[in-house]
Amino acid sequence: MAISIQRSASRSLGFGLGLGFSLLPLAPLRAMPVSPVSALPVVSPQVGLTQLQNQVSCPALQARVLGTLGGQASVWSVTVADGSGRLLADVNGLRPRVPASNQKLVSTAYALDQLGPDYRLSTRLWRLPNGNLRLTGEGDPDLAIPQLQRIAKLALGSGGGPGQPQGPVRLELAEEPAQAWWPPGWHQGDRAYAYGAPITRLAITSNAIEMAVANPPGRLQRLLSSELTRQGGQATQLAVVPAQSPLPEDSQLLHVEPSAPMHNLLSLANSQSHNFTAEVLLRQAGGSWNLPQSRNAASQWLGQQGLPMQGVVLVDGSGLDRGNRLTSRFVAALLLRMAQHPFASRYWASMSVAGKRGTLRNLYKGTSLDGRFYGKTGTLRGVRSISGVLNTTEGPRYVSLISNGAGSPNTTIGQVLRQVQIVSLCRPPA
Repeated sequence: MAISIQRSASRSLGFGLGLGFSLLPLAPLRAMPVSPVSALPVVSPQVGLTQLQNQVSCPALQARVLGTLGGQASVWSVTVADGSGRLLADVNGLRPRVPASNQKLVSTAYALDQLGPDYRLSTRLWRLPNGNLRLTGEGDPDLAIPQLQRIAKLALGSGGGPGQPQGPVRLELAEEPAQAWWPPGWHQGDRAYAYGAPITRLAITSNAIEMAVANPPGRLQRLLSSELTRQGGQATQLAVVPAQSPLPEDSQLLHVEPSAPMHNLLSLANSQSHNFTAEVLLRQAGGSWNLPQSRNAASQWLGQQGLPMQGVVLVDGSGLDRGNRLTSRFVAALLLRMAQHPFASRYWASMSVAGKRGTLRNLYKGTSLDGRFYGKTGTLRGVRSISGVLNTTEGPRYVSLISNGAGSPNTTIGQVLRQVQIVSLCRPPA
């Protein structure tokens, strides 16, 4: 049954494989300046949450970590905490660094908190009072040909004019302007690859095939036109309209194509490090596809969690922008906060697993870390980060390691994590 709206559409409550790394040298970009989170208005943190302590309380582990980092300690930030908030080890933990795809830990935590575990993105077909149809979307990363086939069939059955159920189809595609398709700091070379595909509301196969789709609305017009013709449509008219154009009063909702549920979206962003999905989650959670507005909303939420925000800068949702800055102490504190969250199990289930799943499936296989570390990887040229939870015999350890310029970072990360597994180092004296 069609649903009629009586006023402009309200703010949305909602949220081809991209990897969090760059294959090309990254030249400096002239992007819009972004204020650090510490420059935003202060919001009181939630009461009753376990907070990360400020002083290292396990000298033995601290010494082991420093010994493992050796002469490269200056390019590393490492923080380890337990479930009670004890800071077990911390090396350069408050030094801001480029986090690469560890940025997705922020976007997915914020999206899960704001949107909930049952949230689905929606692609909607509307009939306007003048007989035109309009297709609106929220960036479903799995939107593909089968969904277009259903939409085309419904469009043909709905006609294109008042009192003309079988008339010509006049279909509007509501989309963001081209200048908003990429975060401004994304390198031009990255934008050509699948992992740097444009972020749009109506994205067929996440705007990627083998490479990025340069003109998503043009591709969608061609695919829809072809499908409408294949199904017997004639005299179809397809046009792109601004996504911000309000739906006229008395518009009718004809059909909704829901995305996969939130747990799939979270897993795609974290386990598979899918840049497109992470960017969409940030925008939907922030209630705006205006990137500065959505990241400022995320920053306000982070401030409410009592996290150490000094030097933290949010620029995008995926970590492909090198303007992002996180500290390892901030990330460890965020992980501790999410362990206390009502939806904690959904958050951890979205992570890669050492030796088993996602971007960690080929790392530390057959070692003591195999199947015990759940986390998020991050890779850009010169950047390597891994953060997550390590299950030990005496409870979880929340760990964040970020390197900017380290040699053999995977080996170092494995060595640090194995030191963290030696829980006897941090037992209080009998």
